[in-house]
Amino acid sequence: MPTYARVDLAFERGEGAWLVATNGERYLDFTSGVAVNALGHAHPHLIAAIGEQAQKLWHVSNLYRIPEAERLAERLCRASFADVAFFANSGAEAMECAIKMARKYQSARGKPERFRIITFEGAFHGRTLATLAAGGQKKYLDGFGPVVEGFDQMPFGDLAAAKRTIGPATAAILIEPVMGEGGVRVVAPEFLRALRQLCEDNGLLLIFDEVQTGIGRTGDLFAYQHTGVVPDIMALAKALGGGFPLGACLATAEAAKGMVAGTHGSTFGGNPLAMAAAGALLDVVLADGFLARVRHTSLILKQKLAEIRDRYPAVIAELRGEGLLVGLRAVVPSAQLVDELRAEKMITVAAGDNVVRLLPPLIVSEDEVADAVRRIERACARIAQAQTGPQRQGAAG
Repeated sequence: MPTYARVDLAFERGEGAWLVATNGERYLDFTSGVAVNALGHAHPHLIAAIGEQAQKLWHVSNLYRIPEAERLAERLCRASFADVAFFANSGAEAMECAIKMARKYQSARGKPERFRIITFEGAFHGRTLATLAAGGQKKYLDGFGPVVEGFDQMPFGDLAAAKRTIGPATAAILIEPVMGEGGVRVVAPEFLRALRQLCEDNGLLLIFDEVQTGIGRTGDLFAYQHTGVVPDIMALAKALGGGFPLGACLATAEAAKGMVAGTHGSTFGGNPLAMAAAGALLDVVLADGFLARVRHTSLILKQKLAEIRDRYPAVIAELRGEGLLVGLRAVVPSAQLVDELRAEKMITVAAGDNVVRLLPPLIVSEDEVADAVRRIERACARIAQAQTGPQRQGAAG
């Protein structure tokens, strides 16, 4: 179906931070499949783990115990606030689980009337009918009939509005610690702390959507870990399988107490192949020094980008982000900057608020960061030249 406005470009193989197109040209990948390929392309540890598992079992269904899923759940819970995990196949499915869990939690407490969830404008939580309603963006909701009931969108960063909206039907508050699709907008830790307190004061659950920020992208394993704010429920996906489809919903035992046998399920969720991929990815990301190197690389990238922003203020207005989730808010149309970077054989991805996202794999080297910066500078120089060229010609005339 023509549901994507695809670029006329295809890739046949990749290695690390590089992709090779079907015409043989090499591209520096600063999209990572939209924050998915955390270890880049063809990582040997992932290849070995998936290959080994593929010779044993692919799928058995959740009618039986899946030891690989149990091991991964234990590792994720040890590394986070969570006590339990549910495995699905995508971020939208992980978010659906989070939404259902929050409603079920209130029902299990004898308050089934509490089903509404407070969300924030500009957020993106997925493409299912419920997650689209949670995001509330008209461009995604148009044409799909009545919007799923139960979500109250607040202006970004408006604590007073969130406080006023809490009522007898409110079940939870849902937020991304960093809005990725919404323009790489970092939510202030003090705002998250205030939301945590609102939840404590009103018997609500706090849900973090870490589908894009989770698994090392911000320099910590999870973005919440450097905010000082702990959620009750957290959705993960994208990087979790290193490129293999996988989503997860993590929660405290208290938040999940309504999720008993028969309340939720997934045919493919937790299958042994996905578990092997995620286990191998965690081996690498949790190794000593890995996340410290992500933070170091991020600092170098941001310092260099700040210099470019200062040199080309007519092209780049603002630098945003955490870790290796970086946003360049453009002055020119963001699509123009994405196109110019692709002409430099570097792929990036647009976001809301006229932002270009830079999402290199977490294994990107300092030399590759320097290479990327040179390409970005050349692209900005061309755009700036195009802006000033006609003016100069007019002055000369």
